[in-house]
Amino acid sequence: MVNEEVFKAYDIRGKYPDGVNENLAYIVGKSYGTYLQEYLDKNKCVIGHDNRLSSESLNKALINGLIDSGINVIDYGLVTTPMHYFSRYKENTYGIMITASHNPKEDNGFKFSLDPLANARGEMIESFKQFTLAGQFKAGKGIFVQRNIKDDYLAYLKNNIDMGNRPLKVVVDCGNGVTSTIVKDVFGMFPNLDVTYICSVSDGTFPNHHPDPAVEDNMQMLKDKVLEIHADLGIAYDGDGDRLGIIDEKGQFVLADEYMIVAVRDLIKTVENKTFLCDVKCSQSLIDEIERLGGKVFMSRTGTSFTEANTKKNNIPLGGELSGHIFFNDRGPEVCSAIYAGLRFLEILSKTDKSFSDLLEGKVFYYSTPEIKIKVPSDRKFEFVDAVTDYVKQKRYEYLNIDGVRVQFKDGWALIRASNTGPHLTLRFESTSQEELEKRKNEFTKVISKLLSKK
Repeated sequence: MVNEEVFKAYDIRGKYPDGVNENLAYIVGKSYGTYLQEYLDKNKCVIGHDNRLSSESLNKALINGLIDSGINVIDYGLVTTPMHYFSRYKENTYGIMITASHNPKEDNGFKFSLDPLANARGEMIESFKQFTLAGQFKAGKGIFVQRNIKDDYLAYLKNNIDMGNRPLKVVVDCGNGVTSTIVKDVFGMFPNLDVTYICSVSDGTFPNHHPDPAVEDNMQMLKDKVLEIHADLGIAYDGDGDRLGIIDEKGQFVLADEYMIVAVRDLIKTVENKTFLCDVKCSQSLIDEIERLGGKVFMSRTGTSFTEANTKKNNIPLGGELSGHIFFNDRGPEVCSAIYAGLRFLEILSKTDKSFSDLLEGKVFYYSTPEIKIKVPSDRKFEFVDAVTDYVKQKRYEYLNIDGVRVQFKDGWALIRASNTGPHLTLRFESTSQEELEKRKNEFTKVISKLLSKK
C-alpha cells in the first residue's frame, strides 16, 4: 500500500519508516523502471544515495525493484545530489537520488528525473503517482553494475573554475552531510585557498546543527569560525549538497537573493543572454539591480525542479531562489551544485581586492521579513491561496499568480503561497519602510486569520 501523501510537488518525501520505507522503495523502483521503458524508451537508469541512516537500505530495495522491472541499473553509491545529476549527464539517461535534502534526519525520499532538464515536477509527479498507484509493472531481470563518479566529477569542477591568484581564507561547513565525503578533495585542487572545515565528518544524524543553510540560526558555528580566524568567506551546504549558504567576512548572513547580485554584476559583462532568473520569494533589490545593469528578469515559481528547468530551457546564464539553489548555466553541463556555486563566488573574490561585503555595495535596501509559515490543513492550503487572491482582486492590487500570489506595491510587495512540502502557507513581505512593511504584513495575516476562523 502506497501512502499518496509522500508524493510532493517535485519529489517523493516523508518520514522513515512511516511514510518512506523499503517497501515503498521497491515499488518506486518497479514503477520507475517500467515507466522509463514504456514511455521514455530508456533501458538503463542511474541511482545514488546520501548519508542518511536509512539511505543505504532504501538503496538496496530500490535496486531490487528496478532490476525486477527489467531495466539496467548503474549504482554510483554514496554521492551528493549534484554528483548524481552529473552521472545522469555522463550516462545520458535519467535516474533517482535517495535523499531528503535539507529535511530533518528522520526523513528520506526520492528525487527522480523524467526529462533532461531537471527533476520531475508538477504534472510529471502526478502522472508518475497515478502510474505507481495503478501497479501495472513490467517483469524482467535487469543488469546491475556499480561505478564511481568521483574522479570525473573532480575533473569537471577543476576544468570549469578559473581561479585567480589572490590568496583566500575560507571556512566550509558541510553540516555533516554527504558533501563531507568529497569537499576536501575539491578544495585541495585550488592552491590559493586556505580552507578550514567544520562539521565535515559524514554523519547522517546531523549532530551539530540542522543541515539547511538558508536558515540563519543554522549558520552560527560558521559565523563564529569566520570571525575567529578572520576568514574572507564562509560557505555552507545542506544535507545533499545542492543548497548554498554564505557568511561574509564580517560574520554576516548573506541571503541568496543578495549574493546573486554579486554573481549578476560579474556575469552580465560577459554573457550574451542578459536575462537572469529568480523565484517569487526573491527581493526587489535583486530585480532592481538586474534592471539597473540593463538585464531582464525571468521570475519563476519556487522549487528547484521548476527553477532549474526554466533556467536551462530558456538558456539563462544564472538562476536562483531564496532557498539557496543557485544555477550557474554559462559553462558546464550541470548547473545545480552548491559546491560549484561556492567555487564560482570564490573565483569572483579571487580576482578582486574587494571584500565580499564590498561587492554588495550600492544595492537598493528594502526592509523585509523572513519567511513566515502559517499552519493550515494540507487539503485546504490552495483554497486559502485562492481566497487571498480573490481579496487581492477586490482591492484591485497589482499581482502575479505564477506561484501563489505576489502582490506588487509602489513601496514593496507581499507574497502568499502554498508550501510545496508541508501543511502550511508561506508568507514574505518587503518594503522601503519598516512602517509600510508592518502594515502589509498585518493586512494579509488578518485576511488569513479570518479564513482560518471559518469552518
